[in-house]
Amino acid sequence: MIEAINLTKKYDNLLAVNDLNLQVHKELFVFLGPNGAGKTTSIKMMTGLLKPTSGKVTIEGYDLVEQPVEAKRHFGLVPDTPVLYDKLSLKEFLEFIGSVYEMERNHFKRRYNQLIDLFDLNDRKNDLIQNFSHGMKQKCVLAAALIHDPKVLFLDEPTVGLDPKSARNLKDLLKGLVEKGTTVFMSTHILEIAEAMCDRVAIINKGKIVALGNMDELRLKSQQKEKSLEDIFLELTGGSEFDEVLKYLEDK
Repeated sequence: MIEAINLTKKYDNLLAVNDLNLQVHKELFVFLGPNGAGKTTSIKMMTGLLKPTSGKVTIEGYDLVEQPVEAKRHFGLVPDTPVLYDKLSLKEFLEFIGSVYEMERNHFKRRYNQLIDLFDLNDRKNDLIQNFSHGMKQKCVLAAALIHDPKVLFLDEPTVGLDPKSARNLKDLLKGLVEKGTTVFMSTHILEIAEAMCDRVAIINKGKIVALGNMDELRLKSQQKEKSLEDIFLELTGGSEFDEVLKYLEDK
């Protein structure tokens, strides 16, 4: 479970995240917002990459500041920009990640073989990561985040750079993980994926949560039962600008 309590981040006069409160447990939770809304800042605070100005985060009951090692053992992270060791092969990189989590050898081998097959990486496992494309590097990061069977998984734009087959495999994998009790917290700009996959959605705008719930609850908030997630998102985060674009196109 992920719990964020009064999570706030200030940069001088900029309030990037303002009093964020969330509880996410054994579900596929999608975190949406326009550029600069506070999505990545929130994820960085929830994974220990950024110190909050105030508030706290617990992962599976462990305080991320007071018990960082215990908390971090329980989650995997796919950041918005892949961070890898270019001079290692894929196999060496995953072995290194497995050693960080002190994985038992047979457990590591089983997970390694599963993930190599899932992302069609078997033919490239001994190649240096520096020779991989962006999409290949994204697959490496995904495999590294999943290698230790985390109870919580954070994904910041995970489908960027993936080919259609790998993206489909990832979607099926995430659904399967949630069915087995994993908590998945995902940020994405692809609203069709979000609507098709999510159990619940939070929409953040200018550092504040402006909507939270499942699709039925969000539609009720907008008072239009047939609205798509894209319609609701635009209504809550930039409807006036969107209307201006439509008006411009109509005038043309």
